[in-house]
Amino acid sequence: MDIGGIILAIIIGFVAGLIARAVVPGKQDLGIVATLVLGLIGSVVGNLLFSLFKGDGFRFDLGGWWASIIGAILVLFIYVAATGKRRRVTR
Repeated sequence: MDIGGIILAIIIGFVAGLIARAVVPGKQDLGIVATLVLGLIGSVVGNLLFSLFKGDGFRFDLGGWWASIIGAILVLFIYVAATGKRRRVTR
């Protein structure tokens, strides 16, 4: 992957993370870097699942916007479900 591909992956991941944060209800305490990481992980998960659904096997393609957004939403739902139940007690 060349530098242009890396920059494109970062942009796609960040936009997918922002859209996922706007769609998923509840409070997410995520900063810019965490949103980017969420989007990148979601992009990988979404594109791998989509390639399996198409029957291509495990083929990674970062260019699928819809798969990236759906994957980021799925990853964020899992994150909120895993961390949302814990509440901090401040005294």
